[in-house]
Amino acid sequence: MKSSQGPGEVILLMKGISKTFPGVQALKKVDFELKKGEVHALVGENGAGKTTLMNILNGMVQKDEGEILISNKEVEVHTPLDARNMGISFIHQELELILNLTVKENIFLGQELRRGLFRLIDWKAIGTQTEDFLKKLGIHVDPNEKVANLTIAEQQLVEIAKALHIKAKIIVMDEPTSSLTGDDVENLFRIIRDLKRHGYSIIYVSHIMEEIFEISDRITVLRGGNYVGTEVTKHTSQDKIFQMIVGKEVKKRYIREKVKKGAIVLEVKGLSGNGAFQDIHFELRKGELLGIAGLMGSGRTELLETLFGARKIAQGEVFVNGKKVKIKDPESAIKCGFSYISENKRDKGLFPTLNVTKNIVVSTLDQHLGVLGINELSEKSAVLKLIQQLNIKTPSQKQIVAYLSGGNQQKVILARGIKTKPTVVMLNEPTRGIDIGAKVEIYRLLNRLKEEGLGIIMVSSELPEIMGVSDRIIVMSAGKISGFFESSSVTKQEILEAMFKYIGQRGINEDNY
Repeated sequence: MKSSQGPGEVILLMKGISKTFPGVQALKKVDFELKKGEVHALVGENGAGKTTLMNILNGMVQKDEGEILISNKEVEVHTPLDARNMGISFIHQELELILNLTVKENIFLGQELRRGLFRLIDWKAIGTQTEDFLKKLGIHVDPNEKVANLTIAEQQLVEIAKALHIKAKIIVMDEPTSSLTGDDVENLFRIIRDLKRHGYSIIYVSHIMEEIFEISDRITVLRGGNYVGTEVTKHTSQDKIFQMIVGKEVKKRYIREKVKKGAIVLEVKGLSGNGAFQDIHFELRKGELLGIAGLMGSGRTELLETLFGARKIAQGEVFVNGKKVKIKDPESAIKCGFSYISENKRDKGLFPTLNVTKNIVVSTLDQHLGVLGINELSEKSAVLKLIQQLNIKTPSQKQIVAYLSGGNQQKVILARGIKTKPTVVMLNEPTRGIDIGAKVEIYRLLNRLKEEGLGIIMVSSELPEIMGVSDRIIVMSAGKISGFFESSSVTKQEILEAMFKYIGQRGINEDNY
């Protein structure tokens, strides 16, 4: 590969792109430019038009008007195959590898090397070329390993290798770090920087501002289907981009209201959970938000799932409002006053094919039982109140929840948890995958819950979020509590050192977290 000295000539120009769906104008004369050897971030709230613009580039959606030029030549992209033949590759948030095939089979799929008169597949040559290709990229996976056996981070690297193998010069990455840990993110960024040096152009779609400012050269903002502007990353600020995204000045990205703390609502003594975590002690008060930080595998999720009865308690005691409780399963946990919002909305939180009402009431149907069964009027009234309270943006209570934005889906899950009238609300990555404006709404909601006297436990992988929203912070490392901190005085470095306390501090770099 020939090296490039940095962003150069324009390789992609999307000019005056418009698209209307029934009842909605998704894009209104939007412009987007990508240079050779550039990482160009595309940002905006859910519904801003990012996905529609990228789907037009990918041939999944046809534009109503506008032009697409690749290397100054106007093109028409009718199908994803057209995009691929033009050197455009997409790495979606939901990876599109075939899990029961090997790494080499996925990379060469549809482009298998053949030999001899009968054009048989040359698996030996494919294996050798795959091994050489992965080695050049610094990707350490076995070409003969089934993709299903790889980690999410390794699968993503295979997607990148596949994109390069088909000679893509434009690579679109959609929320590429949503399932990655700090080390995996840094490895991905290393590969992205290497691709830049060799003249590849990358469109980087993400909600995570810290990542955008670390990896991008320029940032384009869309809002409400309109082009807002493009900024050179090193010459702008997070506050400026944040303001461009939401359309108004927002003084705080993270909101922590001071609420007078009340009595202890939860006390955990010596809790252990089948090897995932050991000897956990902590207290939670009314009106307090307790943040839990830690690396993937530190036991954060397992602790919340155990308190919610999804995992068995191996040892220890749990007290709610001073009374010892026995948690055997989620049903008993709800009766004890716990509510849990999972990190995996689609697999463990939402029922995508059901409407908003059914998703909210599924855990509390007994609240609306009448002589003749479910009292639909009572159910409708309760759901409407929650929709208004949480500002859930939906056309109606009957809207299928899969069609809501990520932020509003998260609010639906929160509404379900609140409806159980909990004492303790536990949230696992509550803002993962949702846009900046929706995050601010979630933070405001959490502060309202504090004011109502609830105790809140929140797990988050975003350290600025943990530090900005929590009242106190617990740090977990290798299944143990490695530190207690007051959010008002703790530093990022102190939290990072605690995160690595029981697993070794292998060159901690706080810029990676």
